[in-house]
Amino acid sequence: MDFVFHIPRQAEEIIEKLNSRGFEAYVVGGCVRDCLLGREPEDWDITTSARPEQVKELFGRTVDTGIRHGTVTVMRGKRGYEVTTFRIDGEYKDGRHPSSVEFTSDLLEDLRRRDFTINAMAYSSRTGLVDAFGGLRDLVDRRIRCVGDACDRFGEDALRMLRALRFSAQLGFETEKSTEDAVRKLALNLRQVSRERVQTELTKLLLSDRPDTVRKVFEWGLAPYVSETFAAMDAARISVSPGLPAVKHMRWAACLRQLPAGKAVQVLRELKLDNDTIAAVRTLTEWWNRPIGTEEAEIRRTMSRMSPELYDDLLVLKEAVAAGYGPEGAKECEAIPEPAEELIGTLSEPAENLARIRKLTEVIRGRGDCVSLKGLAVTGSDLLETGMKPGPDLGRVLEGLLNLVLEHPEWNTKQRLMEEVLSGNWKKTT
Repeated sequence: MDFVFHIPRQAEEIIEKLNSRGFEAYVVGGCVRDCLLGREPEDWDITTSARPEQVKELFGRTVDTGIRHGTVTVMRGKRGYEVTTFRIDGEYKDGRHPSSVEFTSDLLEDLRRRDFTINAMAYSSRTGLVDAFGGLRDLVDRRIRCVGDACDRFGEDALRMLRALRFSAQLGFETEKSTEDAVRKLALNLRQVSRERVQTELTKLLLSDRPDTVRKVFEWGLAPYVSETFAAMDAARISVSPGLPAVKHMRWAACLRQLPAGKAVQVLRELKLDNDTIAAVRTLTEWWNRPIGTEEAEIRRTMSRMSPELYDDLLVLKEAVAAGYGPEGAKECEAIPEPAEELIGTLSEPAENLARIRKLTEVIRGRGDCVSLKGLAVTGSDLLETGMKPGPDLGRVLEGLLNLVLEHPEWNTKQRLMEEVLSGNWKKTT
């Protein structure tokens, strides 16, 4: 494999300065892996034989990022570079973190403690590539393999089991058999990992080019330790199109769409996702298999139920699901179990209907039809001027008027809507 390292000038200067004082220093881990794969690294981590206090003394602006574990962030302008002392990890009593660390002057001891061979390589322009555990060969063979004994690595840090799947999804690599066997053996250790960390790995997996790799969470026995509700899904029916935008709420909605919306929300709450994502997934899982209809009024009614951005996401999700059905519009699930709300998995519109819906959506938007309260020609202030009192009744009138203009967009004028208010016709729509 031919490779060229283009280390950022500031990172190279940090390494050179450490070298000039007699210390070893290398870029290490993911940035080395990404360079070998021809990718642009997001971060450049540096490992060194210098102790944290020596790093702090050598560089002016530093932050004690993880001083207890030997990590100091060296600031260069607005960018920080994590510089970590070679170390040997002590016992992992909680299945996640070493109870102690011992600093060492031996780079290989530092690399030995890392998770996967492809993440256990170091590089410097002075020394070249340091690859003591076959990481380069595993990159060539497109393989995820633990450094040393897989049971030892996963016993130290259970999150590494999900990281194996995440890297497999992101890189398109296969997982070496003994590594997979160790996951199956130690899956229950995932209980020791915080839900936030579990969610982070699953989200990265879902945002990858191979989001269907999430099915292996079930195949390898990890699902029960992700979430009880999550584990109740049928893995064979999980399908996340890589063609979907790599947006968190869209990929999670696709993953969880066989669940009723309330159950999907429960999974995300158990995994501590943010409220905006949860709200968006709730809407998408409520609507992805609910027919919109192919008439303008039906489309406007659906548009009125969510933000324009989320409505567009809904169409994209529906189109992605429909694309997997074939020309006959076959059902994604052969049958819906009873009661139906326990598993939802049918196609609501065939692709040709969705094409019509998208065209009519453009017509509706191009014409400027009102699809929300803020687009009404009549406001709450207008109603108050008629003598109406503030309160729930005022809101009901506005909702009634919106229903009228969703059916008859040409009625959205102040004069016409005020006539409807005075005549009481708005009540027929509520």
